[in-house]
Amino acid sequence: MSDSAAWLQPVPRPRAGRLLRGFTVLELMVTCAVMASLVALLLPALMAAREASRRAQCTSRQRQVGVAMQLCHDRSGGFPAAWQVATEDSLYAYGWANQILPDLEQSNLRGEWTLKQRLPLGQAAADAMSLPALLCPSDIIESSFALTEESAGERPTSGFDWQDDHRAALADLPTANFLGVYGTVEADEIADLPLDERTNHGDGCIVVDRHVRLADLQRGASHTLLVGERTMATVPSTWLGIDFRGEDAECRLVGAAMTTPNCTTCDECEFASRHSGGSNFAWADGHVALVSDSIDSRVYQELAKRTAGSLR
Repeated sequence: MSDSAAWLQPVPRPRAGRLLRGFTVLELMVTCAVMASLVALLLPALMAAREASRRAQCTSRQRQVGVAMQLCHDRSGGFPAAWQVATEDSLYAYGWANQILPDLEQSNLRGEWTLKQRLPLGQAAADAMSLPALLCPSDIIESSFALTEESAGERPTSGFDWQDDHRAALADLPTANFLGVYGTVEADEIADLPLDERTNHGDGCIVVDRHVRLADLQRGASHTLLVGERTMATVPSTWLGIDFRGEDAECRLVGAAMTTPNCTTCDECEFASRHSGGSNFAWADGHVALVSDSIDSRVYQELAKRTAGSLR
C-alpha cells in the first residue's frame, strides 16, 4: 500500500456503547469538601507556627534591649530615667531609649536628633526613625503615629499654660512597642502633682528624674520587671520623645502594671500584647520571659516595684 493510500484510511470511531468517563458533580463536591476540611485543619497549625516564630523574634528583640540596658547601667551607674527634659521651657522630653541607642547600634540617630530643633516632626522623618529592635512582630504596626493635644477635660491642672481649646496634631513620632516599667501608677498622673512631689513618682525601674540601680531592687534583678510591651491597639507609643501637651504623653514612653497583662477592660497605659496567654517582659537581670495574663494582680504589681512588699 502506498503512502498516499495510508493517509486516506478512515479514522476508527469509538463504539457506540463505549463512554468517555469524567467526574460527576457529586464527586467534585466531595473532593472540594475534603480539601476544605484539610485546609481547615492545617490553617490553625500554620497560624500557630507563624505566631510562635513571631513571639520568638519578639523575645529576641527584647533580650537585645535587656542587654543594652545592662550595658547602660554599667556605663552610667543606673538604668535610664523615663524621660529627660530637652528644652528650658520643659515642653519636650527625650525618651529613656535614647540612652541605649549606642548599645542597639543606632548611635547615628542619637547624634543627629535634637528635640528642640526637630519637633514638630513630620511623618516622613518619623517613618525613617522607626527602629525594628523596639517593635513586636506580632503587632499590627504603623511606622509612625500623630501625637495630638490632650482633650480639654483631661488637661493637667498644673505645669503648662494651655492656650487653645481645640485638639491639634503636635508631632508625628516613630512607633515603639517596648516600654519602660514605670511601676504600679500611671505616668501621666505626674502632671497633676506639685513640682516638688514629682521626683518620687513611680515605683518601678524606669522612672522620672532618677537612675535606678540594681542595688535598689530589693526583690532582686531576676524578679523585677524592667521593660514590657504594649500593642498599638491601646495607646501608640514611641522611643524618641514627647511633647508634654500631648494626650497621655508620658504613657507613650512607659507603662504601668496595675491589673494583668492583656486586660481588655483596663487602662490604656497598661502593658498588653497580641501574644496569646500573656506579654513578654525583659527583667532587670537581662532575661526575657512571658508574664501570663492569668497572673494574680498583686503578684504582678509586686514584680513591677523596686521595693519588696508583703509578697515575698
